[in-house]
Amino acid sequence: MSREKCLIAPYPVFARAGFPRLKRGQPVHETELRSVRQRSEGGGEIIGHTRSTERPAGNWQAAPEKFPSPATEASGKVRRVSPTVPSAEPTALSSLPAETSAWRGGLRAVWDYFAMTTSLLYWAVFGLLFTLVGGPLHLLLPKRTGETFGRVLLHRAFRVFVRLLKVLRLVDADLRALDRLKTIDHPFILAPNHLSLWDAVFLIARLPCAVCVMKESILLNPFLGGGARLAGYIPNGATGRMIRDAADALHAGGRLLLFPEATRTDPDARWINPLKGGCALVALRANVPVIPVFIRSNSRFAEKGWPLWKRPRFPIAMEFELGEPLHPKPDETSQAFTARLQAVYERELSKPHPLRREAGV
Repeated sequence: MSREKCLIAPYPVFARAGFPRLKRGQPVHETELRSVRQRSEGGGEIIGHTRSTERPAGNWQAAPEKFPSPATEASGKVRRVSPTVPSAEPTALSSLPAETSAWRGGLRAVWDYFAMTTSLLYWAVFGLLFTLVGGPLHLLLPKRTGETFGRVLLHRAFRVFVRLLKVLRLVDADLRALDRLKTIDHPFILAPNHLSLWDAVFLIARLPCAVCVMKESILLNPFLGGGARLAGYIPNGATGRMIRDAADALHAGGRLLLFPEATRTDPDARWINPLKGGCALVALRANVPVIPVFIRSNSRFAEKGWPLWKRPRFPIAMEFELGEPLHPKPDETSQAFTARLQAVYERELSKPHPLRREAGV
C-alpha cells in the first residue's frame, strides 16, 4: 500500500474539448493533474480537495474513501485547476490538446482573413459608390445642403462599418465615453491622438455632422474622396487656408475633428508625436475649447509601416476616453497652448492602463 495524492471532484463537472464527464467522487492522480494543467487552454475552474488516500501502489483509479467536506476536514487543501480532465486513454491525453489547438488556430486564421477581406470589400464597394454619387451631388446641391447630406451619409456608413467590425470579431471598441459629445451644444475641436488609419472612423461614427481636417491626398482617393468632398472636409495641405476654413466652420457652429499630430503616431514614439501648431492656431482664432481624446489599443494594427495584409491578433481591443476641455487663455501664444496640450497627452497616456502603449510592441 502507498499513500498518493489525488483530486476528488466534490460535484459533477463537465469537461471541455471532448473529454469525458468527471463524476462525483472520481479521483484524479496528482501527476496527471499537473500534466493536464500545463496543456490546458480553456477557462473556468474545478474546485476540489487534495488529501492522501490508502490504496494499492500504481492503481490510482481505485475508488476513494468517502469525500469529507471542507468544513469537517481542516487538513483539506483547496485546489484550483483547469476544467480539462484526462480521458480514459493515455494517448488522447498527450495528443488531443495539441491537435485541437492547431485546428483552432488554423480555423481562426481562415476566419480572420475572411473578415479582413469582407471589411476591405465594404470600403471598396461603398467608397466607390460615395465617389460616384458624391461628385455630381457636390456640383448640383447648394453648398450647405450638400455638406450636411455628405456628413450624415458618412456618419451612418461609419456606424455600419463599426458594427460590422464587431460582428466579425475584428475589433472590440469601447466608445461609450464619446456619447458625452452629444450633450455639448457649442462649437469645439475634438483632438485625438492618432494610432491607426481607422481612428477617424470610430470618432465620426459617434459624432454626427462632424467636420474633419484630413490629408489632402485622401480627398483625391477614389474610395474616400467623393464622400469627403461632398461633406466639405478640410484638407491640411496649405496651413493658412486650413486654419481659415476650420475657423469658419467653427464660427458656423460646426464640430471640428482635428488630429494635433497631423499624422499617425510614429512606431518608435513612446506615447505621442510632438504636436503640430495647427490645432492651437485654430483654437485661438475661433476661441473654442479643445477636447482631447485618448485612444488606447492593445495592437499596433494599421500604424505607420504596417503591411495591409499582415494579420494582427484579433479581436483588437480599443478604448476612447475624453479629457477635460482646454480653453485658450487670454494673450496665450500658440506655442504655449501646444505645450500645454502636449503635457496633457503625455500625462494621461502614460498612466497605468490595461491598454497602455508598450514600447516597441
